[in-house]
Amino acid sequence: MNLLRKILFPFAVLYGLITSIRNFLFDKGILKSTSFDVPVIAVGNLSVGGTGKTPQIEYLIRLLTDKYKVATLSRGYKRKSEGFVLAGENSNAEILGDEPFQFYQKFPNVKVAVDANRTNGIMQLLAHPDKPEVILLDDAFQHRKVKAGFYILLTAFDDLYADDYMLPTGNLRESRSGAERANIVIVTKCPNNLSEEKQTEIRLKLKLNCSQQIFFTFIDYDTIIYNKDAKIAVSEIKSEPKLLLAGIAKPKPFFEYLKTENDECLTFPDHHHFSDADLESIQKKANGTKIITTEKDYVRLKDSKLVSQLYYLPIKSTFINHQQNFDASILDYIKNNLRS
Repeated sequence: MNLLRKILFPFAVLYGLITSIRNFLFDKGILKSTSFDVPVIAVGNLSVGGTGKTPQIEYLIRLLTDKYKVATLSRGYKRKSEGFVLAGENSNAEILGDEPFQFYQKFPNVKVAVDANRTNGIMQLLAHPDKPEVILLDDAFQHRKVKAGFYILLTAFDDLYADDYMLPTGNLRESRSGAERANIVIVTKCPNNLSEEKQTEIRLKLKLNCSQQIFFTFIDYDTIIYNKDAKIAVSEIKSEPKLLLAGIAKPKPFFEYLKTENDECLTFPDHHHFSDADLESIQKKANGTKIITTEKDYVRLKDSKLVSQLYYLPIKSTFINHQQNFDASILDYIKNNLRS
């Protein structure tokens, strides 16, 4: 695979040129970007997948919902519906996509919508009788047709955009220079004991400008697993034989947190839609033992034949330091841009 990526380097140069021209046209106003008179915060990344967008959106929801009417707007990746959809009581992961459905289930006071056309999606939300005061755009850093008021760029500790290359040689969706649009850069999935020296090293590597802030977070795993009717401490479940199941971009930390030597790990592609054959195979491999999966996978599996033995492990994004500074930056932006 590495050899193939090197062979494809000329295509990476071409792809980089195309995305750079596109960004130039948006920057100069030749291609239209729509702004809105409501605070819009875009969360995204330069690379494809696996930077922790979902826990970061959830962090923002927890920060804001006690103070403002919040809506999330996502593309709804791999959903089976089309156009604008506002989550309601008949929604499921197939209609919304797994991450938006997870938001809908966890945060009943938040409007959750999906639309590949983010401009239309925002207009639909603002036309709602109970319109939101703040809109969070999920995975929209490259969606230049909307001009968000505030941009949060995520980059994973073990896969920094500064060390990456354009697709298909690397995993970048656009040039590293795209990071200049970010108000805040968050280095995600760090070791929770990341030293100040290492933080400084990363700051220098990313070469941010003086107006940009940088923060460091780690994935904080819950100490309890859950299903529809029960919860069990991770310390108790570790000694039991179990099947660990993940259909996410980078499942290794999830497995490492729960696995003991007698456990089997099953990996599926990110956003995988589980077929009847998949469910049959999973149930056979579990052989009556508990199945523990990620929260994102659980929303797709909770109504399946696996439900009686299926549990999920929640995660959240936790700041290593300077959390109050991050919170203040978000709240100040909203306060200064909220319609009176």
